[in-house]
Amino acid sequence: MTRFTKLFAALLLFAVCCGLEAAPKIAHHSQVFEADGSSWQLSLPAGYRLELAAEMDGPRMLVLAGDGALLAGSVSKNIYRLEPPYARPEVLAVLKGFPHGVALHDGDLLVARTNGLYRAPYRPERSARLTEKDFRRITPLPTGGHPSRTVAVGPDDRIYLSLGISGNCSDEYIGKDYAFDDYRGGVLVLVEGEGAVRWQPYASGLRNPVGFDWHPDTGVLYASNHGPDHHGYDLPPEYFSRLDAGSFHGMPWFQFDGRDVIRDRCIGRAPPRTDVTRPVATFPARNGPMGVAFVPRGAGDPAWADGAIVALHGSWATKPSGGWIGSRASRRPPWVALVRFDKGGAAQVEPLIEGFQNASGERLARPIGVAFGADGALYFSSDGGAIEGLFRLVRN
Repeated sequence: MTRFTKLFAALLLFAVCCGLEAAPKIAHHSQVFEADGSSWQLSLPAGYRLELAAEMDGPRMLVLAGDGALLAGSVSKNIYRLEPPYARPEVLAVLKGFPHGVALHDGDLLVARTNGLYRAPYRPERSARLTEKDFRRITPLPTGGHPSRTVAVGPDDRIYLSLGISGNCSDEYIGKDYAFDDYRGGVLVLVEGEGAVRWQPYASGLRNPVGFDWHPDTGVLYASNHGPDHHGYDLPPEYFSRLDAGSFHGMPWFQFDGRDVIRDRCIGRAPPRTDVTRPVATFPARNGPMGVAFVPRGAGDPAWADGAIVALHGSWATKPSGGWIGSRASRRPPWVALVRFDKGGAAQVEPLIEGFQNASGERLARPIGVAFGADGALYFSSDGGAIEGLFRLVRN
């Protein structure tokens, strides 16, 4: 038995011991979804259906505005705004530099681009389109590597931003002794003082924490996180992690195999720390966890209360090696998960929506951003597959 076969066995043991059961506890039913002349057999919570709310060009992260509109960044340079019932997207702005993440703060629209965080006055009137000149860069960010930057406003009214390290084993860290250009792999918080605005470390050692959100009751921050690609198709698992101020999550120096924290020898430099915080839940390797949204009070289904919805993008990796070359049907499929909480802590991962990839490996959608609309329904964006746009899960 190889070392990494042993690690995979340990991952399975962790799933059994910690109650992260594979079998869903949510009752499901099937829905056939037709697109581009193909059919996808979706698995949805009983009593619900999935529908296309609007088509868009490469939408990414979502945020609900105070006026009830949904805003979305994109890979297509567009910043979208959709008023309820979210059927007619308008282009609020066109920005270069991958405007992946958006948020609202003190009446301004925040846009996280690869090279920095930008701000412009938010004007909800449909005629008020913003231009590049309306945006002012608040502060720069390290460039290169994973280009996405996710921004959100916390319950403490501070601005938080996540960014990943450049590669699998890049010597980058948010903390002491690292230059600004290597200040990557975790979550930052924006602080102001003495007439300056600067980033302060919040959590480090996360390879690519694309999505994050705060538990509505405890105020604790949780994030999804991508594992590296250099250990094949099955290891290490993808993370769902609790982030506390100053927490260190290990990457790229350490990997969690499902039971133990293992030193990853792909990086020669000594780790800045050894006090690794383990994930509170995991997803199978190469799933690409993206957006995270806790279920707000009164939204969604009562069975999802206290839980977090996570969009999983699916992998480019194929069996058996985890490389590009192989059957497309063997890739990890996209799906939407519910991380169920119990007594304030993560207890179990369950599938919420599955079936986005058919037997030949074609995909209906690739979920990425997650949000609950003003109507209380669950929405997610798709930036790939047969349909790029906004999907809505609604009761029959």
